[in-house]
Amino acid sequence: MNSDRRAVILLSGGLDSATTMAIARAEGYELYALTFRYGQRHAIELEAARRIANALGAKEHLIVSLDLSIIGGSALTGPLEVPKRDFPEEGEGAEIPVTYVPARNTIFLSYALAWAEVLQTGEIFIGVNAVDYSGYPDCRPEYIAAFETMANLATRACTEGGMRLKIRAPLILLSKADIIRKGMALGVDYGMTHTCYDPLPDGRACGRCDSCHLRRKGFREAGLDDPAFSGK
Repeated sequence: MNSDRRAVILLSGGLDSATTMAIARAEGYELYALTFRYGQRHAIELEAARRIANALGAKEHLIVSLDLSIIGGSALTGPLEVPKRDFPEEGEGAEIPVTYVPARNTIFLSYALAWAEVLQTGEIFIGVNAVDYSGYPDCRPEYIAAFETMANLATRACTEGGMRLKIRAPLILLSKADIIRKGMALGVDYGMTHTCYDPLPDGRACGRCDSCHLRRKGFREAGLDDPAFSGK
């Protein structure tokens, strides 16, 4: 690992962020993982993030506490019900679902930007995806490009220090199956990850939310068994 090549990795504890972190490691970066306790329904994903950070050899892992539940507007941070369906095709539409958390990626990337400036690195990795996803506006290539432009105007390291900051989104144009294949090739243990929006009381994935359906579809198309649903 080259300590002169540092990267901040947004790590949620899910499949995509774990794969993104593995990609950064394979590229030789020293890993600085950033996870958020943001008022989400459960803390299971925080434990998953800790496992992944340890397994992939993070140099440092910060867990930042902030409370987006006081703003509301999302089924992940408030009393709205997480939509459930028995089959992937049920209820599909063009509208952004209620699991969208207002401005979440903008808030998270802003924290990552601040830490990257302190670490004197121009590399931030985020596991957003614009192919097999739930339609969130802050997962699109044009959003990532716009944030990167803003970041290079907003920091002393860039405006005075000559640093060029890059938002790396290596999964953004991959299907979920391709993401899983990539992660498996890099040795990611997907049994450590947590993806479900509304897990059961014992912590198991519900199998019926959008996130579970997308994950199952990805493993099925990759021709692999999903450890989150083994025995189901």
